[in-house]
Amino acid sequence: MTDFYTYLQSQQTAQRYLKGCYEQLDDIDASVKSFENCQPFMHYLDHGIRFFENGKRLETLLQPMLFFYGMVHLLKAVLLTVRPNYPESTSILAHGVSSRKRKKKDYTFLDDEVKIQHNGLYPYFSQHLFSIKESPFDKIKMKQLLTLIPEMTSLFTFHDKDNMAAVGSHETFNLQFPTFILDNYHLTANAFIKRIKPYLPAVKHVETTNEIIDVNLTHPFRPSNNSPFFTDTIQREIYFPAHRENFIPVSEIMVHYLLLYNLSMLCRYESEWWGDLLAAKPDIDYPFIKTFLSTTADKVPLLLEHFLLQMNRGH
Repeated sequence: MTDFYTYLQSQQTAQRYLKGCYEQLDDIDASVKSFENCQPFMHYLDHGIRFFENGKRLETLLQPMLFFYGMVHLLKAVLLTVRPNYPESTSILAHGVSSRKRKKKDYTFLDDEVKIQHNGLYPYFSQHLFSIKESPFDKIKMKQLLTLIPEMTSLFTFHDKDNMAAVGSHETFNLQFPTFILDNYHLTANAFIKRIKPYLPAVKHVETTNEIIDVNLTHPFRPSNNSPFFTDTIQREIYFPAHRENFIPVSEIMVHYLLLYNLSMLCRYESEWWGDLLAAKPDIDYPFIKTFLSTTADKVPLLLEHFLLQMNRGH
């Protein structure tokens, strides 16, 4: 548990933090609501962190369930900071996503897909945390979701092709895109810059060479939660999808939720396939799932902690 999560584990500090969040909202009695919500807020955080910490100590067999429900609890805590009356109705208590029935023959996780529902936690938190009212996809494959996680880049490079390009570091004034991206996007350099401009601070200068598109910015770059830029946890390197089909402006939190949902369903209801995957390691699914679970165990709590810190800078 990080220092900030620990700090929020008392009624006084949790209420003080929530009061600061609610004072930024209209038509809310911040004192009353922060008092009402501090207990559920603390329990959501505590349960979420415990699920993750226990999951990391257990074998892979059980990890998807613990990580998924750990994430659900942390998301509910984060939602309480912006939606003081959460949950407003029972319709938002469902997961908000569904998985297709597994085909018994030739099934691979990377080619499996999930479908987005109109109601439930996924569309609810996408809208209220990241201002994404309409999902950029109705359904999406696991491989495409995995390509959006920077920590998975080396596996894709070993196996197939580069899925992401490192273009700069967090807080940089300068982004550098390899020019091969232009062929993958079927765009000229000018058209490419026009495509990414809405997700950047003001652009000061652009210079294109044979190998690099150098973009100079007026302000330090911090990728927003609904952009096609993603950041790795350790190096704070910023990554950009190398292929046009993966240009999906979403929060990485949404990506982890969909992957963990599907893995938790397989873990619970497809015992034969899941057991065989872990025991026999028959195909490429195994290293990708193993690496993702190792990544998500640490990254999801950090991403959601960062969101909590951003919500109330004064506390």
